[in-house]
Amino acid sequence: MNRGKWRLELPLHLMILPGLVLVFVFSYGPMAGLSIAFQQFLPGKGLFGSEWVGWDHFKYVYSLPDTHNVIRNTLVISVMKIAVGLVAPIVVALLLNEVRRRHFKRAVQTIVYFPHFLSWVILAGIVIDILSPVSGIVNAGLAAVGLPKIFFLGDAGWFPFVLVGSDVWKEFGFGTIVYMAALAGINPALYEAAVVDGAGRLKQTFHVTLPGIVPIIVLMATLSLGNVLNAGFDQVFNLYSPTVYSTGDILDTYVYRLGLANGQFGVATAVGLFKSVISFLLISVSYGLAYRLANYRIF
Repeated sequence: MNRGKWRLELPLHLMILPGLVLVFVFSYGPMAGLSIAFQQFLPGKGLFGSEWVGWDHFKYVYSLPDTHNVIRNTLVISVMKIAVGLVAPIVVALLLNEVRRRHFKRAVQTIVYFPHFLSWVILAGIVIDILSPVSGIVNAGLAAVGLPKIFFLGDAGWFPFVLVGSDVWKEFGFGTIVYMAALAGINPALYEAAVVDGAGRLKQTFHVTLPGIVPIIVLMATLSLGNVLNAGFDQVFNLYSPTVYSTGDILDTYVYRLGLANGQFGVATAVGLFKSVISFLLISVSYGLAYRLANYRIF
């Protein structure tokens, strides 16, 4: 019986084999390089020939004044992205839920979902064109109403908000689809009972619709905790410049500059290892909360 079942399932196991190989080669294999964080790594000597320096790189990174600023930027930007990225799709989903024209609703869903599939290389170019102080449509609108033009991508005060706004623009369509699916699962009898009780559309939203999707909201919020230290390397790298390092530099771009631009491989690996450990702890906590609050399981 078990042998026959194994033979039936063998093609399925063979189908996932290439994916497992890629995971081990590109995800688990490179973990051997974590030892560089504890070495004075020299490419010519390799992993086994470089001198071991223990925790010196971690102490050095902690002593750098830029490190504290980078950690603060990462936390501020990621928390802002999580907060706005949680509210925006809920609002859009609630608004679309009130639309009765099916074709219009589907068209809007497609339009808002489309940026999710574009890379930040493409979207960054669009953002740069839109916010250009010379020919950008936003600054043209400001000039039309008598307001001074703003160099959004060169002003350290504005840059974090540009990151949050462009990230929400790219990703809120995906969240909208998730919440629309949750709204479709609400029992229509609840709305009928609310109408009988004299509730209008607004009261139905607050007393039926929102309570109906609270488990999904809690799930999405708790799972997002694991991304607190992931402020978006692709986005920041394609948009930032030295003039906005004070508020736009994050851990991932910091590691890139230390390791690849400056050749400090051990220091960069130490920062990356620090981030990975904290992210692992946050992901573990987020999945634990998701299980307790929303009964979410990964298997």
